[in-house]
Amino acid sequence: MDASYKRLYTLGCLDILYKPSLAIIGARRATPYGIAVAQMAGRIAAESDIVVVSGGAMGVDYAAAKAALDAGGEIIIVSGCGADVVYPHSSEDIFSAAKAGRGVIVSCEAWHQGPRRYAFPKRNQIIAGLCTSLIVTEAGMPSGTFSTAQTADNLLKHVYAAPGSIFSPQSRGTNRLIEMNASIISDEVALETLISLDFGKSRLVSSGDTPMRGRIIEALVANPMRPDELALRLDGNILTIIRTLSEYEAKRLVKRLPDGRYSASEQSYLNT
Repeated sequence: MDASYKRLYTLGCLDILYKPSLAIIGARRATPYGIAVAQMAGRIAAESDIVVVSGGAMGVDYAAAKAALDAGGEIIIVSGCGADVVYPHSSEDIFSAAKAGRGVIVSCEAWHQGPRRYAFPKRNQIIAGLCTSLIVTEAGMPSGTFSTAQTADNLLKHVYAAPGSIFSPQSRGTNRLIEMNASIISDEVALETLISLDFGKSRLVSSGDTPMRGRIIEALVANPMRPDELALRLDGNILTIIRTLSEYEAKRLVKRLPDGRYSASEQSYLNT
């Protein structure tokens, strides 16, 4: 990664830059499939309290950022223009949300600077550097998306990729990344599992659930445990933990393993 970025320009809430983040990238001229994957990933990230990093462009960038905002999440837009320039204009609503405090806009370009072709590879490097992990929904070869994923991999960031049709030019890059050992996103539960393993977080529970449920599920996502281990980890009452685990086992939210430990079930990852 180019180390010559001596100055970054920002607008919005700078504190967001210090939070765990997931970059979601893909083609500007995305297929409906690529858009759907981006929206799913943006929503899951927001519901897991993870910031979405986006280039702010049309297509996948916009779809991921908008889905995250709609789910109550926060975004980082890495712009190829000045941080005070909205580009493209079709993305004005997500730029406005970031400026208003629901995100932050980052750029290595000076104030008021319009789009210049050479600036976008720099933007892509910054995306790879800022994020904790990176998802590629669709990518041709060669493409800026594919090179961003390679940069992230070189920086030892975890790269996920959505598989696509072998007949689709927009999936050549993602399929190649999977060949190169990117983690495959086979479905929604697989993505939630990858995020849980990378970030140690599970999706936020609905308002009707007790706080203890979220804490138990989150702990079990990270590592199967016995009730006494859970009580110690959560500083909870052992009897309350046992009763809660029994209720969740009946609801298929957790499953008991042969050695007496409990683990989170696939059902626990789904929206409730």
